[in-house]
Amino acid sequence: MGQYMPLAMVSPGETVTMVDIRAGRGLARRLADMGLVPGTTLRVINSQMPGPIIIDLRGSRLVLGHGVAQKIIVKEV
Repeated sequence: MGQYMPLAMVSPGETVTMVDIRAGRGLARRLADMGLVPGTTLRVINSQMPGPIIIDLRGSRLVLGHGVAQKIIVKEV
């Protein structure tokens, strides 16, 4: 169904489902505390290079650095 890719590669306006975090425990825990856990659906608002990635997560906007977004694996809905 959906193709797996890093969050940093998703185009603005697309809705994706989070699959995995390929990072250490510290970063994985910090993202989980923000609500980014596998199975979560989110929408990319802005992903312009070289700036931050802005996502809509359950009505809240989160700003992630490009390096962090590379470690979040998502699939297309």
